[in-house]
Amino acid sequence: MGALTSDERFTYADYYSWDDGERWELIDGVPYSMSPAPTPPHQSISGNLHTQLNVFLKGKPCKVFIAPFDVRLFGLGDKERTVLQPDITVVCDRSKLDKKGLNGTPDMVVEVLSPSSSRHDTLTKFNLYKRAGVREYWLINPGNNTLTVYLLEGDKYNINVYGEEDKVAVNVLTGCVVDLADVFGDVYEFLNYEE
Repeated sequence: MGALTSDERFTYADYYSWDDGERWELIDGVPYSMSPAPTPPHQSISGNLHTQLNVFLKGKPCKVFIAPFDVRLFGLGDKERTVLQPDITVVCDRSKLDKKGLNGTPDMVVEVLSPSSSRHDTLTKFNLYKRAGVREYWLINPGNNTLTVYLLEGDKYNINVYGEEDKVAVNVLTGCVVDLADVFGDVYEFLNYEE
């Protein structure tokens, strides 16, 4: 994750007008490049989890989105200075959705760690999600096939860690249980992936 080296601060209106073919996130008005593209294991994990959530949510009021999907985290519309693109976003209040993405705090976000974004996801985004009041934050580590679940209680996250054989209840989606064996299942075929 690379920050643009400039003292200028940008808004979502600025960000939305950029047409450079790059993916960006804004954090307090500072643009961060989303390059390089995610790896095959990262994409596989995101896709597998998205599929499980999407099947569960069919016909229900909540909706799940997969990146790229703009989340204007604090709901300030075009004046927003923090715009993130979580790997997976769950939204239960559809009034926050508009033609550009989500304008407000999602109920749940999922980030899949990659070498280029690990620090960004575990520190910077973690603190932003907590500050915004994201009720459930999942952080998936493909390096060791673990899931860390952060559940917001008050102004702090409670932490639980799960392994690849576990089945994990989604706190914000009553009755939804994710089978991590299916999430990590086909990642092994990418372990010897040559770049």
